[in-house]
Amino acid sequence: MLIYILKRLLLIVPTLLGILLLNFVIVQAAPGGPVEKAIAQLQGIGGGGAGSGFAGTTQDLVNSGGGDYRGSRGMPPELLERIEKLYGFDKPAPERFWLMIKRYLTFDFGESYYRDKDVSTLIAERLPVSISLGLWSTLITYLVAVPLGIKKAVRDGSRFDVWSSTAIIVGYAIPSFLIAILLVVLFAGGSYWEWFPLRGLTSDNFDQLPWWGQALDYLHHITLPTLAIVIGNFATLTMLTKNSFLDEISKQYVQTARAKGLDENGVLYGHVFRNAMLIIIAGFPAAFVGMFFTGVLLIEYIFSLDGLGLLGFESVINRDYPVVFGTLFIFTLIGMLLKLISDLTYMWVDPRIDFERRAR
Repeated sequence: MLIYILKRLLLIVPTLLGILLLNFVIVQAAPGGPVEKAIAQLQGIGGGGAGSGFAGTTQDLVNSGGGDYRGSRGMPPELLERIEKLYGFDKPAPERFWLMIKRYLTFDFGESYYRDKDVSTLIAERLPVSISLGLWSTLITYLVAVPLGIKKAVRDGSRFDVWSSTAIIVGYAIPSFLIAILLVVLFAGGSYWEWFPLRGLTSDNFDQLPWWGQALDYLHHITLPTLAIVIGNFATLTMLTKNSFLDEISKQYVQTARAKGLDENGVLYGHVFRNAMLIIIAGFPAAFVGMFFTGVLLIEYIFSLDGLGLLGFESVINRDYPVVFGTLFIFTLIGMLLKLISDLTYMWVDPRIDFERRAR
């Protein structure tokens, strides 16, 4: 077991390196980088500052010269060199990638181009929001969907199965962001009741509250975003659980267990549960990472929550490459660690599975 874990941890290094390299190459080919953005700002302002150390640049710097960047025609080479040096583009691409990798070994992600903060600080500020949404949404989704899916499998074809499937289909058909808007309209002062706050993860006076007051305030703020995510995402897991259990219930070993005199709960949780849960456990890393980052982007925007998903999206739009690669590094690292935890959970649920023996 220990050898398998060590091997998986060592594989994280080349995997991270490959993902960062692939995205670095794609970013280099993409138009509209930070240098071109700074050039466009200078040209549009007509000699004014670009917000990145160019205050006081006069119009006579934009009279002659040129460059290889889009929109740089008419700019002197010395000004382009200043812009390139400011954003680190004065070095060849392989050297920039190597310097980035060396910094990442110490979790130094550099500084944001436009936020006047280092990337580590930005990620540390946004991480609690994403962790809160991801953990609560995943936990509640599994606590609701797995028991519901089991009950639907046991009572397949009953009235309960029919009306619960109808409710699930309706919830699945409505996107999470529309559910979020509906919750805002109903319960956050939109048009009806103002029972829940609309902005942020905590109140302004959070630090002055006692510990129990802080807990209640936190739950008060996180309720609507979590509910919006859960309603829009638990349908798939519920139907997956139901189909997985139905498939196992129809197998021969279940009939044999019943013939031996075991009651339904003994058959269901003593034999079927272990085998049926494997496919559900396999999907946990993807489900958690999806809720943790990409799946909650619009939810973060609607409820004014500054999470990593929104940070990564804004950084891509603004071509803030240090933040883009920093968040990508964190996304990938967390995803691979969760995959390792998923494999270990496999072996805990079913001891017959031995990844270490298969890897030999």
